[in-house]
Amino acid sequence: MKKNVLRITAVLGLTTVLLNSCGPKENTPLVYFPDMYFPVAYDPLMKAEDAYSDHENEIPAFVKNNGATGLSPVEGTVAQNKDGVFEESLLPKNVDEYNAGYDASKKIVASPLNPANAEKDIERGKFLFERTCAACHGTGGDGQGPIVQSGAYSGVPNYADREITVGSVHYVLTNGRNAMGSYAGQLNPGDRWRVAMYVMNAFKKGAPAPAAATATPAAATTETTTETKK
Repeated sequence: MKKNVLRITAVLGLTTVLLNSCGPKENTPLVYFPDMYFPVAYDPLMKAEDAYSDHENEIPAFVKNNGATGLSPVEGTVAQNKDGVFEESLLPKNVDEYNAGYDASKKIVASPLNPANAEKDIERGKFLFERTCAACHGTGGDGQGPIVQSGAYSGVPNYADREITVGSVHYVLTNGRNAMGSYAGQLNPGDRWRVAMYVMNAFKKGAPAPAAATATPAAATTETTTETKK
């Protein structure tokens, strides 16, 4: 009998402990690590503050960045937006938005990057084009890359036959067009402009900018039912 009482008492005690440990967070009896149990939202671009006092973080490395804890990338790593070119607006939600954006992009004839660095930007654009785009577009921009020549893929345009601007090339790199998907995940904003600059310099050098598109909404919608141009 005594053993049964002890067993029942042990079971009830263990049950009480388990129920208390799994209870609601707003009514916890004891928390050993509050910063883990009640995590503090962290934004590296906001001013750093001590989560458990009114004392502001005065670490010198943060002070010189106006309190922000998002420091420069470690040497050898890839900066997300070192060029200061902000990401574009949200992807087009429908055909009309896409076509309107593409038409508007054809009016852009200069990249937002510093013109003083144009030579280096075009050089990097060439490097990226040959490793990211040439498999389909070809090193000569003629649409005869090794994938096309193998017969696995077709319909890649020749840049020489297309009315494009640096803006429209960048738009297609960002949003995709026809069978080509977006390369926003492979190239950061600055590098997309560099590739576009290289395409214009290497394959459309001296070509006049195309006239602004004047297609009506109906024509714009029809455009998507036929093979569009890059």
